[in-house]
Amino acid sequence: MKTYLRLLSFAGNLRKFVLPFLFTSFIAAVFGVLNLVLIKPILDVLFSQADVTTILDKPSGFNPMGYFNYYFNYFLASKGKIGALQFVCIALVSGMLIGNIFRYLSLRLLEGFKANMVSNLRQAIFNKSLHMHLGFFNNQRKGNLISRITTDVQEVENSIANTFSAAIKELLLLIGYLIALFYMSVKLTLFALIVIPLTGAFLGIILKRLRHDASDGQSRLSNLLSLMDEAFGGMRVVKGFVAEKYIADKFQSENQAYKKSIFSYAVRRELANPFSEVIGVSMVASLMLYGGSLILSNESSLDASTFMAYIVLFSQVVRPAKEIAQAFSASQRGIAAGERILDVLHTKPLIEDSESASTLESFEDAIAFENVSFSYEEGQNVLQNINFELKKGKTIALVGPSGGGKSTLADLLPRFFDAESGQIKIDGKDIKYVTQASLRELMGIVTQDPVLFNDSIYNNITFGKDVSKEDVLEAARIANAHQFIEEQSQGYETVIGDRGVKLSGGQRQRISIARAILQNPPILILDEATSALDTESEKLVQDAIMHLMKDRTSLVIAHRLSTIQHADEILVIGKGQIAERGNHQELYRNTDGIYRRLVDLQEI
Repeated sequence: MKTYLRLLSFAGNLRKFVLPFLFTSFIAAVFGVLNLVLIKPILDVLFSQADVTTILDKPSGFNPMGYFNYYFNYFLASKGKIGALQFVCIALVSGMLIGNIFRYLSLRLLEGFKANMVSNLRQAIFNKSLHMHLGFFNNQRKGNLISRITTDVQEVENSIANTFSAAIKELLLLIGYLIALFYMSVKLTLFALIVIPLTGAFLGIILKRLRHDASDGQSRLSNLLSLMDEAFGGMRVVKGFVAEKYIADKFQSENQAYKKSIFSYAVRRELANPFSEVIGVSMVASLMLYGGSLILSNESSLDASTFMAYIVLFSQVVRPAKEIAQAFSASQRGIAAGERILDVLHTKPLIEDSESASTLESFEDAIAFENVSFSYEEGQNVLQNINFELKKGKTIALVGPSGGGKSTLADLLPRFFDAESGQIKIDGKDIKYVTQASLRELMGIVTQDPVLFNDSIYNNITFGKDVSKEDVLEAARIANAHQFIEEQSQGYETVIGDRGVKLSGGQRQRISIARAILQNPPILILDEATSALDTESEKLVQDAIMHLMKDRTSLVIAHRLSTIQHADEILVIGKGQIAERGNHQELYRNTDGIYRRLVDLQEI
């Protein structure tokens, strides 16, 4: 129930929705019941049971049935049975029209409620995901997150909102029917209600199983989406390794598991419908047998028309009762999906701004790593006691064997991860006590695999920043990108495809450098920005990087050591520690050193 109410809260102010929805649903329910009650006077007229024995006393106060009986008897007395029949038929059409108008208004309110809830819920989970720490995405499959934003939210819309509608609209209609039934015959209605506890117990058992099957089904669907995302994103590798059958078999395994899960859910869900149908028909048949026996034995005061109207009215009780049962059985899938959504919304980011965090306005002096240690998993240190200082305007290069911790060290500076011990300071301020936004605004990051979006080249360079076109063109020129951009079919407005697939590796890299140049950051983090490029592209990108690094403070991770020989200091990172440090000449003179060995290997 807590999950259900938490999900409903995303629709906004429930009071603004519930009160109008209650009113329109109530009016629709009242006229829905009255329309069926009109069966009795029609039967009375048709089968000559109506007479004018009732004194024409006009009722007072709120008494719909009293007023109807008054006017019915008035027309019966003054214009005969044809006039009374005409009055009843006009009242029937009028009541149906009013009832359907208010039913439409209630549905319109419901659709607005559903649209608002789904929109807010989807926005909330997307915003939450954006503000999670980077490690969260390392531990989550991308398809799983996409599934929660799309299919899980859709399930909430299809079931939770519809259940809410059934809980109000159908419940009001059911109450209206029961009031009318008690008004007609208390004895028969009490007899009919004996079977309700039995039905409720059976449905309760079904609902419990449905929730388990629904949760399993949503999890299986997430796995399918993740597998599709990985397969389509890595299609070049799939085809290159002739792994189509392997991927297809893997998909088939997950698909079959999902099929079994949703089949189990559907079997139990659909069981509620025939069960309630059988119970409903059995109740009607029992009433006809019991009530008919009373009438035939002259033990009941009901006349034939009242009894028939009662049976017709009671048969309609099954419909809202069935709708409520089906809605609550279907809601289990929505609740299971909602729990998966709330799991993300309730996940607390490991990296948050402290309450006393200040804004880092500028970078003036130095970056300092003081006894910094870090591990992704307990007991497995990636970095141990790292100490160095990077002065403003200087360049420090990080080199060393793969897996030594170079990229992790660079990720600590913008607080993609937090150091387990030690401190990282900018101008003497511990970065844990400055806002993440102000910290990262001082930095430009260029990685080995540039991240571009399926948008125009212009928008990929500006990346949401409000800048002039002249600034964009200048950034592209500095990044050696302007010429090839102009040669594209639509110039800067050319859409480059998913992840920039329509461009070469060197072109993508130069666009990412132009984006960094446009930000004009005082601090640069370059993570092997040229290691995946051919010789010609590397030369163009390297020239762009040299322009980018000019008068800036740079932390460079280098695989090709020829690109960092002019760094002010080189740190050789091995097994999470600084194994060697110095400039190129100092390190190269050490013939037994790691750096000398790495340089010699690349020169062979």
